[in-house]
Amino acid sequence: MNTELLKSICTLKGASSEEGAIAEFIIEQIKDYVDDYKIDTLGNLIVHKKGNGKKMMLAGHMDQIGMMVTYIDKDGFIHFTNIGGLNPTVIHSACVIFSNGTTGIVNCERIEEPAKMTIDKMYIDIGAISKEEAEKYVQIGDICVYYGETIVDDHKVMTPYLDDRLGCFIMIEALKKLKNHAFDLYFVFTVQEEVGLRGAKTSVYTVDPDYGISFDVTISSDTPKCRKLPQKFDGGACIKIKDMSILCHPKIIKHMEKCAKDGNIKYQFEILEAGGTDSGAIHLHGSGVPSGVISIPTRYVHSMNEMARLSDIQDCIDLTVKVLETAID
Repeated sequence: MNTELLKSICTLKGASSEEGAIAEFIIEQIKDYVDDYKIDTLGNLIVHKKGNGKKMMLAGHMDQIGMMVTYIDKDGFIHFTNIGGLNPTVIHSACVIFSNGTTGIVNCERIEEPAKMTIDKMYIDIGAISKEEAEKYVQIGDICVYYGETIVDDHKVMTPYLDDRLGCFIMIEALKKLKNHAFDLYFVFTVQEEVGLRGAKTSVYTVDPDYGISFDVTISSDTPKCRKLPQKFDGGACIKIKDMSILCHPKIIKHMEKCAKDGNIKYQFEILEAGGTDSGAIHLHGSGVPSGVISIPTRYVHSMNEMARLSDIQDCIDLTVKVLETAID
C-alpha cells in the first residue's frame, strides 16, 4: 500500500465548500491514468476513464465536517455553528485550525450534566483578549476544522481526516491498478457531502450513470459497549446493505459479493442506522440508478482521532478493482 500517499491525502484540510486544494492534489495523482477530467460549477472533480461498457459513476467526497464563525463577543471568544454532524461532547477541548493558520481550542462554561452541553453554549478560544484583537485573525463566516496529526503505522491510520479522504484514496489507488475495466467509468470526487450529499446531487446529472457506487467510512461496531452491527475492524471491505439514505440495490450487492468471493477478497456486510453516503443521491437520479456502497470500518467517526485498519483499506482497493473489471450480469 502507498502509505505515503495515504498520509499525504489525510493531512489535507477542507471543510464543505473549501475542497479546492484537495481536488488539485487528486488531479496530480490521477492525471496520467485517465482520459479527461474537469472541475464543475459546484467544485466536484469529475474524472473520465473511457470504456465500452455501461456507464458507472464512482463517488467519494472530499469535504470534512467543520465549524463556522457566527459571532465574536467583546472578550474575543468566538461563537460558531456546525458544518456537518458535530457531537458537543466530542468536540469539547478539541484543537481547531482556520484556513489562514489561526488555531484555537473549543470549550464551554462549566456544565454539570454532559447531556446539557450544546453547541450554542460552546466557543472557540484563539487566545485573544478582545473582539478587536480576535477580528485581526478571524471574521464572521470563517471556517475551521479539527487540527491534529496523521499517524500511519504498520497496521492502522489515525487522523481527524479519514472521513472521507479514505474513500478518495481508495478511488485513486483502484484507478491506478485497473487493467481491463468493464464499464465506461466516471470517478467523481464530490463536494459538500457532509451537509446533504450536495455534490453528488448535482454531478449525477452530468454523468447520467447506469450504475453507481460510493466510497465512505462506516462505524466499526466492535468497541466494548457499542450498538452491535455486522461491521468490524479487520473484517474486510464492507458491502453496504442499508443506511439512512439508501437501501442498496440487490443486483449491486450480489455483484460485489460475487467479485469478493471470486477474488478471494475479505469482505463483510454493513448496516448503518444513522447517516448516509453519496449513493443516497445517486440512486434517486432520473428513473433510478442501481447503486451500492463500499465502506471502510472506522472507529470514532467525526472525532479528533478517526482510526482504520490498513488491511481493511487494502481489501476495499482490491474489491473495487475486481468490481470494475467484472461486468454485471
